[in-house]
Amino acid sequence: MTPGNNGASTPEDDDPFGYLYADGQANGAQPPSGGYGYPNSVNRVRPVGTRQYGAPQGQAVPPQQGAYGQPQGAYGQPNAHYAAPETFPGGGGPGAPQQPSGHGGGGGRRGPNTKGLLIGAVAVVAAVVIGIAVAMTSSGSDDDKGGNEAGGDAGPTQSQSSEPSPSASESAEEDVELPSIEAKAMRLGGSASLASEVEGAESDGGVYVANLNQPGASVTWTVDGIPEDGLYTLFTTYSAAGEDQSMTLTVNGKEFGSKLNLGNFAHAEDGDFAKGWTKTYAWPTLNKGTNTITLSCADGDKCNVLLDQFSLKKGQVKN
Repeated sequence: MTPGNNGASTPEDDDPFGYLYADGQANGAQPPSGGYGYPNSVNRVRPVGTRQYGAPQGQAVPPQQGAYGQPQGAYGQPNAHYAAPETFPGGGGPGAPQQPSGHGGGGGRRGPNTKGLLIGAVAVVAAVVIGIAVAMTSSGSDDDKGGNEAGGDAGPTQSQSSEPSPSASESAEEDVELPSIEAKAMRLGGSASLASEVEGAESDGGVYVANLNQPGASVTWTVDGIPEDGLYTLFTTYSAAGEDQSMTLTVNGKEFGSKLNLGNFAHAEDGDFAKGWTKTYAWPTLNKGTNTITLSCADGDKCNVLLDQFSLKKGQVKN
């Protein structure tokens, strides 16, 4: 072919596939009789518009010998060794439902594995939820521990009481300082007199009250500064030797319910007053402010004692 020359006018020379089109067929184009010379080639071409969808599968055309011994059907007829996909069982023409994969003939293209993706997403969400729960649990344990370290006894528990115990009340009452008096500051009555010959008295200068062993002898203490009405403990320091003694106690003009016990608690021998110094107590009721306390030798009392001091404590105590 030279410039300006369009070559042969026959369609098959211009276009080897011209026989497939209507204008090529009108110009006498014919398909090659032996294929296109490729080994083991199969003639699967057909003119445009000649495929019949849904053609009966029972129709068959006797095979013809093609190139290289391959069977070839007649022109325009389906090859016995070839059939369009829609001619297989489960096939169909355009618009026919596609056979699901794994059933019958060849399967179509599989879609995305949505089930696997869903399972993976659920697994990720579950892992995140478990991680958050573990983190919250750990944080709560740390908070609880810190709380316990910072203030484990911040308030009373169910087994504890917020009310003060009796011992605490007694301690508070004992801390209240109340008046006391020595022998030489007392008001003496009857035969009572001051002395200092016997050693062991705690008053200043070792002074004590003697000569109480006579009816009508007495000592009186006018005490000021009582903080409130109530029971108090009156301590008396004295010395007794031999037999136990007892005298009459009067508070604010009223005789106390029982004699003041002046026993020989030091177990001193009769007459050995230097070894008989000891203490006794009584629980009188006093008024707020000023009170008068008198120890006297009444008829029937045993009054052979040496009197050293008086002192007070709030409440009923023994020491």
